[in-house]
Amino acid sequence: MATSSLAVLLLIAAFAAYTQTLTGFALGLIMMGGVGLSGVIPLTDAAVLVSILVIVNAVQVLARGWRDIAFRQFVPALAASLLFLGLGYGLLNLMAAASLDWLKVVLGVVIVLSSIQLSLKPAPLETMSGPASFAGFGAVAGVMGGLFSTAGPPLIYHFYRQPLRPASVRETLVAIFAINAAIRLVMVAGAGQWPSAGFWWGLLAVPVVVLATWAARRYPPPLSPLAMRRVAFLLLFLSGLSLAVPAILKLTAGPV
Repeated sequence: MATSSLAVLLLIAAFAAYTQTLTGFALGLIMMGGVGLSGVIPLTDAAVLVSILVIVNAVQVLARGWRDIAFRQFVPALAASLLFLGLGYGLLNLMAAASLDWLKVVLGVVIVLSSIQLSLKPAPLETMSGPASFAGFGAVAGVMGGLFSTAGPPLIYHFYRQPLRPASVRETLVAIFAINAAIRLVMVAGAGQWPSAGFWWGLLAVPVVVLATWAARRYPPPLSPLAMRRVAFLLLFLSGLSLAVPAILKLTAGPV
């Protein structure tokens, strides 16, 4: 990996981790959007890196908080997400083989829709949703996780509507995302699609993410949490459009 590409990748990782710490979401979406726009590494390799970062984050979080996992909701959501993870990964391989532009269109649309959905404040429910609803949202998350390691938005929206303690929601989501990320890495290895040797310089993003997380807690920006969330939504929305629109125009353009 060229030094300039590595520098850009680490800057994207730092910004993604900083934003994630302040808003509670979006590390994977920002990473994938930034990589898609900059082209510093292939999108398929970026998804592998995001999976690794998700697992690293989960180890830190769950080392103390695993007892807060809401297992009755965790089980159906996880089971459905794992069932559909392979579908998402298969779709990624099909699009990567067919056209990079189609891959950018789908990633851009996923980011745009996710930014809109995450900008909506979930209306709290008075009673807990049934297992089928957790399985349904888990299935959608599984497809998104298989595609780009971005399983978060559907489950974040659904879990934060439930009458659960915030700590239970956070730990449950972190556990689901980590297990999905680990299984996705197994799929990549099993398919013989492990990134090339140059990719491993990207693991320097791990200490960068740890440092950026500390910096966000120690030196937050002079913005309210609501303002910071709005900035994150806007950046995600614009990055999604910037990925999807040029690719759509290229795909629909007639022969010159």
